[in-house]
This record gives sequence, structure tokens and C-alpha cells, in this order.
Amino acid sequence: MAWGMAQDLAHITAGLMARTDLLGIDSHGISMLPAYEEKLRAGTLHLDARPRVLRDGGASALIDGMGGLGYPVAAQAMNLAVDKALQHGVGAVSVCNSHHFGAAGVYARIAVERGVVGLVTSSANGVIMVPTRGAMPMLGTNPIAFGAPAAYNEPFLLDMATTTVAANKVKVYDFLDKPLPPGWAVDGQGGAVTDAAAAMQYIFKHPEGGLTPLGGTADMSSHKGYGLAMMAQILGGTLSGSAFAARRAPTRR
Repeated sequence: MAWGMAQDLAHITAGLMARTDLLGIDSHGISMLPAYEEKLRAGTLHLDARPRVLRDGGASALIDGMGGLGYPVAAQAMNLAVDKALQHGVGAVSVCNSHHFGAAGVYARIAVERGVVGLVTSSANGVIMVPTRGAMPMLGTNPIAFGAPAAYNEPFLLDMATTTVAANKVKVYDFLDKPLPPGWAVDGQGGAVTDAAAAMQYIFKHPEGGLTPLGGTADMSSHKGYGLAMMAQILGGTLSGSAFAARRAPTRR
């Protein structure tokens, strides 16, 4: 609220961030606040934004995040999708013009807690995933989350990046001064990077190098992870009319 976010939207955002930490996903919860402050000070994040519905037709809808944080608009989108699913049997809602929304899995949980199956995909405006056998990044971490309720047991919940790990996992290793497992990150020649601080430079500063697709190496079928990332890009970005990150993202220096 001190940054200008409306009280109701700040309440939703804080609740989702805190829940993410309580689920043990330290990389995507409250620890994201410094990154959001950087975007706020750079003028690229509009925390006073209020999402608005651009199109609403039967079982589908499109919501504009108005350049704000992704938490409140993603929660709104999932709840609207559930409403539509309960009415029509299926509901599909896309979000455009939005920023980071934390862990995708918290939105799949919204669907599960309301008794329906939920699927969440998202593209990213930062390109940090290097294609299999490549050296230059072309996609973001592009997460996929899925949840399904169960009658008598705990629900099934999947929350995964389509990179071998999310960039914020590398951030945690860097903070703890721990070496990375081989296969998480690559340099400008496609070679493995195990120093977490060096990996952070390749991910966020250098134009070359970055994170590997899920699988890590070609021998471990990382092309499948890259294919899943493209699927998430199409469903989470292209379908909503958003820009393709690889064509829009500025060159890292």
C-alpha cells in the first residue's frame, strides 16, 4: 500500500506471497519484494493499476493487467475461469499486460479448492532459457501448474518451471553461496556453469548463456523441456495477444 497499490489488491497480493512461503517455495514469495521495488523505481511496474476485463464471452475471457503486478489479476482470472467452468463445463481466461505473479501453483490451488481441475501457464518478458544445443537464450522460465481435486485424499498439484530450475532457485543458491548442480545453467559456449554468482551474471546480465530447458542436457532430453516452454508461451502469451519475449526483450549487458 505504501507503494500505491489499492488496499484490496494489496491484501490479495500479500496473502498469495505469504502462502507461497508457507508452502516452502522461498524463491517466489516475500523474497521477490526487492525485485518488484527495482521495477517500481525503474517506472516499468504500475502498482496503482487495477485490472479490467477486455472481453467476456461465455466460457472464455481476456483480462488486462494494466501493467501491474500479476498476483491480483491472476487470482481474478482463475476465479473467473472457475465460475465459467462451473456454469459451462469449461472456462478459459487469459491475462495480458501483466507482471510477475509469483508461483503458478497457488493459482492452480484456487481451482482445486473450488472443486475443479485447474491449468496455469505463463510466458515471461525476460529471455533466460537457452535452447538445447544453443548458447543464446530465447524463452523465459515459462511455468506450468496443474491441480486436480480428490474426493478422499489430498489433491494432486504440479508446479514446475520449464527450465531445469527457476532463476530464483539460482538466486537462493547464490545467496547461500552454494555451488549449482551441473546442467542448471550454461555459458556463452553452452558449457555448464556451477558457480552460482557466475550463473546469475549469465542469466541476468550477459546477452549469451542462461538456464537450460527441463532435462538439462541433450542426452537427458532437454528438447522436451524446450517444447513444453513453447507450449506455455503459446497458451500463456500468444493466445492473449501478448508480445513474444524473444522479439521484445532488451539485450542484456
